[in-house]
Amino acid sequence: MGFDIDTDTLIAVISAIGIGLTFWVVGLMLTGGGASRRYQRRLNSMQERAQGIATSEWAAARSLSRQQSTTRIDRFAGNWLPRRDLLLARLERTGRAISIGKYAMTAIGLGALSAIGFAIGTRIGIVPSLLIGLLVGTAVPHLVIGRMGKRRLAKFISLFPDAIDLVVRALRSGLPVTEAIVGAGHEIADPVGAEFRLIESGMRMGRDLESLLWETAKRIDAPEFRFFVIALSVQRETGGNLAETLSNLADILRRRKQMKAKAHAMASETRATTMILGGLPVAVIGVLMLTSPAYLTPLFNDVRGLVLDAIAVTMLLTGIVIMNKMAKFQI
Repeated sequence: MGFDIDTDTLIAVISAIGIGLTFWVVGLMLTGGGASRRYQRRLNSMQERAQGIATSEWAAARSLSRQQSTTRIDRFAGNWLPRRDLLLARLERTGRAISIGKYAMTAIGLGALSAIGFAIGTRIGIVPSLLIGLLVGTAVPHLVIGRMGKRRLAKFISLFPDAIDLVVRALRSGLPVTEAIVGAGHEIADPVGAEFRLIESGMRMGRDLESLLWETAKRIDAPEFRFFVIALSVQRETGGNLAETLSNLADILRRRKQMKAKAHAMASETRATTMILGGLPVAVIGVLMLTSPAYLTPLFNDVRGLVLDAIAVTMLLTGIVIMNKMAKFQI
């Protein structure tokens, strides 16, 4: 028993494969010369070490140059993608080395594979398959990056009061605030330790502590860390017992975390209802595509069906957004 693939589907599959191979070849051309660049970086690193640069400062300079450098494919993708700064901030919030070029290539590859899979596995037509592939290639990477950033932020907020306690103990023992932050960065786990170590690297390169803290606050985008930076800034301007201020801040952050946990538990029923009501239509459509694809053909091949699809998707997304807003509490 074989699969009957019409001419249009075959042409679409061949075109998608050709487009994928073209992007792959272009990516290789734009990122070529990796071996020579690695050799040049190793040669430069040996020269810097021979000149007597400290290992920690050398690593910080390499990390900073790596963050500032972009490949041609990153610049190409950055010119075409909308809201590039927002996307770059989302990628940095994950704490991983994900460039805009990698994000764009992943989205294109995922969209192409999804379109090919729907074109071969279902009989909904070429245009609907391409639209579904475009939706998958756009939405899935966006959701995955957002999830990674939220998970790292939640871990940061969970560990941050303990990091403040380490800073407070160092201050009470007589150390300056810069040394206290450096010590906390080496003792606390990631991601708090990683962010504090980046601050340490910036200070070793001669940068101001306050500017580094504000850059970290902008990258992390957590109110808890902004409270910490504001407390340090106010103490520098007005004076006072910084250890006592930070100790009170750590206590407030722990209470805030407890209140968030209570609100999260109270809204669990609303979130479960949202998941069920939002996922049920998608599950039903997926089952019908596999069992009775001809039943859904008018929804994709007829103009009236496409209008109904747009209305249904709009109503579904509106309901999901409203229920999510109802389940969130600002604390």
